[in-house]
Amino acid sequence: MPAEETALDPERPIIDPHLHLWDIGAGPRAHQEPQTFLLPDALAMLDRSGHNVTHTVFLECNAMYRREGPPELYPVGETEFANGIAAMSASGRYGPRRIAHRIVGHVDLSLGDAVRPVLEAHLARAGTRFRGVRGRTAYTAAPMFGVASDPARQGITRDPRFRAGAAVLAEMDLSLDVWCVHTQLGELMEFADALPDLAIVLDHIGTPESQGGWACREAEARSEWAALIAELARRPNVSIKIGGMGMDFSRPVPAETGKATSQQLAGRWAPYVETCIAAFTPQRAMFESNFPPDKAAGSYGATWNAFKRITAGYSDGEKDALFRGTAARFYRIAEG
Repeated sequence: MPAEETALDPERPIIDPHLHLWDIGAGPRAHQEPQTFLLPDALAMLDRSGHNVTHTVFLECNAMYRREGPPELYPVGETEFANGIAAMSASGRYGPRRIAHRIVGHVDLSLGDAVRPVLEAHLARAGTRFRGVRGRTAYTAAPMFGVASDPARQGITRDPRFRAGAAVLAEMDLSLDVWCVHTQLGELMEFADALPDLAIVLDHIGTPESQGGWACREAEARSEWAALIAELARRPNVSIKIGGMGMDFSRPVPAETGKATSQQLAGRWAPYVETCIAAFTPQRAMFESNFPPDKAAGSYGATWNAFKRITAGYSDGEKDALFRGTAARFYRIAEG
């Protein structure tokens, strides 16, 4: 494991709105190498980083699904798992950080109106910790993490059943995390326009395509992506998570940590970060770690140092929104 960097601006409060927890064994066609990342691992990583991470949001990652009962309720097992971690953290026995303080689970929104009892089951297990879901929406013609995309995801946000399920989210005052690649951002705009009362957050900056036919076309992809991000930001019901830029799409999520320094990461990421902030403003943008996947590039400490380097010239209020405030408002995290 690379030596951790000294944290910059170490007292600044951070809410990490995108942290996974999992215990992954070996398996065929797996998206991740075998690895464990549970409460002790998360706490040790945060402590090593030196950053003042006060709360984290658990994001669905196909962890601890049920294997019995109705299939549509299988993902409730993940919410039960995350809620258990949150309860352990909230006891105070493991320190002041609040891990999985909010939970974003998974449901099949293509159930349409029938998604309501499934969402009620999630809420029954986690109460106010359960704040929303993430649908399976990312689709690309090239493999991602060594596995081909599910063809059913192509154009999924245009599916009337998916939209009906998302409308139930809005009615229940829950939010939707969406991860898609930049060639899907036009579809996301249509979706956001059709559901103006739904709070949507785009994960991982709407990842610019980089595989298959997009390999060696970084400048073209960035230009297309930047124009689409500027247009998407005109939708007031959409926010953005700035992160996910450290993932290595060419292979399963690695177990080892990359060695890039925060200076190197900041140099690579600054054009994307600055584009997102200019489009959405700090009031609708939040930094995310996306760990463990983003550790393919560098350590947790280096990741947050990179964000701090990029925003060194921002006002204190802008920094507070990006590192804490927007996430607190979006996921309704009351601090103190």
